Amino acid sequence: MSSLRTAAILFTLLFTLTGLAYPAAVLLVAGTAFPFPAHGSLVTAPDGQVTGSLLIGQDSTLPWYFQGRPSATTGRPSNGASSGGSNLGPTSPALLRDVELRMQALRDRGIKGPVPSDLVMASGSGLDPHLSLEAALLQVPVVAEARNIPEDQLKERVLSLAVYPAIPFSGPYVNVAALNRELDRWQGGDGNGSS
Repeated sequence: MSSLRTAAILFTLLFTLTGLAYPAAVLLVAGTAFPFPAHGSLVTAPDGQVTGSLLIGQDSTLPWYFQGRPSATTGRPSNGASSGGSNLGPTSPALLRDVELRMQALRDRGIKGPVPSDLVMASGSGLDPHLSLEAALLQVPVVAEARNIPEDQLKERVLSLAVYPAIPFSGPYVNVAALNRELDRWQGGDGNGSS
């Protein structure tokens, strides 16, 4: 009987520490020290309406916006309620067809040259907001023309938002949603060159 009592006490103690106290302490510290990321990195419109998150890829086909990674979520692209990859293998005819269609869409948009894989293949979650710096720079001529700004100025903006991770085998990347928002703020409008 004493071993059952000891087990119950240990269970209660560990549950209280690891299930209640520790998560509450982490939430309190994170919410105080890093309030923006701790609360979901929410993006709001000028009227205060939440329009998305910098942690979730956002689908845009408008020519004056940088295009992010393709999304494999169900229902609609970048559907935060339906995270998941396509589960298609590298020899899957469906995946090869999807990649061909995405390549054609990029060519139709005006993208030239070799295309990095992250522009035509979805991430494991289907919600990745990041794009390799190489893939972002490839889009500079198209976005610069649509926004009616010099390519070198736009390239400078992209490079200023690039993140260079400390991990040696991963290259620099850009948060596409943050980049598009920054460009809208910089141009003072919707980015279509009308401001």
